[in-house]
Amino acid sequence: MDTKKTESKYLMQTYSRYDLVVKRAKGQFVWDEKNKKYLDFFSGISVCNLGHCNPVVNAAIKKQVDSFVHVSNRYYAKVQAELAESLMKKSFPDGKVFLSNSGAEANECAIKIAKKWGIDNPSKEGEKRIEIISFENSFHGRTLATLSATGQKKFHESFRPLPEKFVFAKFNDIDSVKKLINSKTAAILVEIVQGEGGIQIADKNFIKGLRELCDKHNLLLIFDEIQCGMGRTGKLFAWQNLGVKPDVFTLAKALANGLPIGATVANKKTSEVLLSGDHGSTFGGNPVSCAAAVSVLKLMTPKLLKDVSEKAKYFVKGLNGLKKEYKMIKSVRNMGLLIGVELDLPGKDIVEFCMNKGLLINCTQGNVLRFLPSFVITKKDIDFTIKILGEAFKWQMLKK
Repeated sequence: MDTKKTESKYLMQTYSRYDLVVKRAKGQFVWDEKNKKYLDFFSGISVCNLGHCNPVVNAAIKKQVDSFVHVSNRYYAKVQAELAESLMKKSFPDGKVFLSNSGAEANECAIKIAKKWGIDNPSKEGEKRIEIISFENSFHGRTLATLSATGQKKFHESFRPLPEKFVFAKFNDIDSVKKLINSKTAAILVEIVQGEGGIQIADKNFIKGLRELCDKHNLLLIFDEIQCGMGRTGKLFAWQNLGVKPDVFTLAKALANGLPIGATVANKKTSEVLLSGDHGSTFGGNPVSCAAAVSVLKLMTPKLLKDVSEKAKYFVKGLNGLKKEYKMIKSVRNMGLLIGVELDLPGKDIVEFCMNKGLLINCTQGNVLRFLPSFVITKKDIDFTIKILGEAFKWQMLKK
């Protein structure tokens, strides 16, 4: 079968794909159908954080598959309870979690919590609080509600009119947030790192300021950690780097190291907002995905997280070395192994050059090279990446 021709004929063409048909993957490497080997510094968009086909995670998956793959959420499943307990003990011991299938679904649930909480807790003026403040350049998903919460107009144009009551402040600008708060405001939704927005990192004082505003006006603070959570920043949850606790935060992507899952984690204040019949999902908290996620959380040890930070420092040092050599690099930004290199030119050709050389990276916002390597990479892998990037920048410079 010609995979590319078959895909083109039968699948909706919603993805811009690179010319790579994946045959297998292991650890930090991917092989194509011609058995060419690639070093994967993209990890399925920060999904396979523990490496492709992690043996511990795979063993948990296989064990659960041999037990049962699916039961209705009308019944109890031990592995769901195990995952919920593990997540909550590591975040809000007195809170609760809703399990879904994806990041968009996790954010959808968070939005519903905010809306219902705002209706149940009207303003002093007696108005229902149904407005959510999000941020310019943000990305929260592709359902209609999460798309409406996304602060990038290019995603909106084909789907108007969108659900209402989302307004957008400027990222890292606390005054712009203050101007939007009114008697209808229910919550503030923010990414600690805007991944799709070009690796824009929230300032610590900005996040602290958001917490203070929410406490002052009795608003919910919601963190979207779909891309930056699960160890990516050197802490299990990105908010742990800042010393600021949200009321709700969302996880997905790396939670089950490749299997579909989403989690909306709520503190005590917000954990009883959604009651029986308010929300649900046929496949939410799938037992196989939950088994994978339980094993992932067990592997997220302090030693592993420290290792993430150390590898990030080594990688960023190499990238800053390239920055000194090539003026096309405007900046290097990171929080742990969530790394962006902003260029003064489009990054598409650089990505393709690297792929041809056996290195998989990504470009977002047109000119920001994005690096999301798995945590199993070595210094040798980082050195190889710096070498290939140097060759790519030199080639780009000679093209001019």
